[in-house]
Amino acid sequence: PNRGRAFGYTKEVIPHKRTARNLRYNVASLERWWGDKRVSDVTAINCRAYAATKKSSGALVDLKRLQAAINHWHKEHGPLAFVPKLTMPAAPNPRTRWLIRSEAAKLLNAAHRIEYLKRLILLGLYTGSRPGVLLALKWDQIDLKTGVMIRRPQMTAGASNKQAPPVRLGRKILGHLRRWHRMDGGNCALVIHYNGQQISSPHTSWRKACKAAGLRNVTPHTLRHTRITWLLQKGANL
Repeated sequence: PNRGRAFGYTKEVIPHKRTARNLRYNVASLERWWGDKRVSDVTAINCRAYAATKKSSGALVDLKRLQAAINHWHKEHGPLAFVPKLTMPAAPNPRTRWLIRSEAAKLLNAAHRIEYLKRLILLGLYTGSRPGVLLALKWDQIDLKTGVMIRRPQMTAGASNKQAPPVRLGRKILGHLRRWHRMDGGNCALVIHYNGQQISSPHTSWRKACKAAGLRNVTPHTLRHTRITWLLQKGANL
């Protein structure tokens, strides 16, 4: 947990993870609070004090990352005389929020001037893919002729083991994708982008769109819940 140990984890583990950008954010957050502390300071009291500075979900993710960094250092550079087992906050209740069609229409209308946000919303609603998958989606993962989208190009070392099977695209979203492809003109490999650059997380624009649409407790992952719920309402097999 001190700077040398976090540095080892940052350089030796994170670059090989598919979610490296988010993991670096977790480590930076940890450094601000734990950076001047030692392994002996990783106590239940300090874990709870850190958790009190963030939402429970954010603190849980950060502390899991800290545990992984300590374990990595112990295995690769240790042994440490003492390997603490961190005290974790309780996991939050799973989100069950989903959008009715009128809410989805309001959200799209609020985002109509922000091209990348509009693309994220439509792809989320029509494919049920996770936000992280969509934000990293490249045009070579989409076959515009056959209408098939490969959610992940290949499994690499350290990649998430969450299932992400290919999805057959419906007529409406395929029409949107073909139009977007013409708009991009082959100038960007990414489907969702801002001036050709990848968007790590659309938090600010998302919050503004939700506020304009009058929606509460809605996150980008809500789009996945919404797609699944709509399919079940139509009688799809779970």
